[in-house]
Amino acid sequence: MQSITVYSTPTCPYCVRLKNYLNQRGVAFTNVDASVDKEGLDKMVSISGQMGVPVIDVDGQIVVGFDKDKIDKLLA
Repeated sequence: MQSITVYSTPTCPYCVRLKNYLNQRGVAFTNVDASVDKEGLDKMVSISGQMGVPVIDVDGQIVVGFDKDKIDKLLA
């Protein structure tokens, strides 16, 4: 089973789309709310080099933004 973490904020529309997409596919993931979790935000920045959300970590492979094609390849 893959380890999947989504770094998001509640007001980000792409974050909502990403989480809805994963839920529709039945993919289990851990959500880190980067707007309130300082430690989570720091980790997101360190692994992605980005301040923007969403960031998804699939077994150490990082995707910035809701890039459906890249996400589908990592989940295959």
